[in-house]
Amino acid sequence: MTLYDNIPEERGLLIVLSGPSGVGKNSIIDALRTEDPQRFHSVSMTTRTPRIGEVDGHSYHFTTRENFERLMTEGEILEYDIYCDEYYGTPKEPVDRMIAQNIDILLDLTVKGALELKANCPNAVIIFVTSSTEEALRERLNARGTETEKAIEARLMTARKELLQIEHFDYWVLNDEVEQAAADISAIMRAEKRRIARLFVDECDIGTV
Repeated sequence: MTLYDNIPEERGLLIVLSGPSGVGKNSIIDALRTEDPQRFHSVSMTTRTPRIGEVDGHSYHFTTRENFERLMTEGEILEYDIYCDEYYGTPKEPVDRMIAQNIDILLDLTVKGALELKANCPNAVIIFVTSSTEEALRERLNARGTETEKAIEARLMTARKELLQIEHFDYWVLNDEVEQAAADISAIMRAEKRRIARLFVDECDIGTV
């Protein structure tokens, strides 16, 4: 037996971007997918009713509450949250399938969701995205033009709490320039592909909940 007999086939990465609302996570994901269209932006599952223009399997995987809870019981939901009395979560099956096909998966999750997923998927790479200052984040939120001043203050208060969780993440990336942030994450992905520990840990191994 040689060293090469112990090296498994290359598998995709599970990359999770998290951080405060408005920090630009989706813009980074768009830049990463422009750089490599093979990268897959995983679609969440939800029990809420589709809105006009939303497409099942593209906007979300729409399902019933009963089916979502069954998948949770069977360990087929990697992480979930409840918002406005509706479930939102990451289904396990497409993640496993893409990783086995050596396709890198990009997820945009809340801080809570990222930490929950990391507990279920030790090989996931969770990255905290931040702005250089709170004022820079405020400017981003203002630029959306969709938030009241009260709502912005609430988001900034949440951001301060989320920043306290940064020590639990694998990496942090500054997003003052989207292209540079995407380049930093690409560098992380290249390094993670060659990390020795990755050869010996199952990607997502969760029990029932």
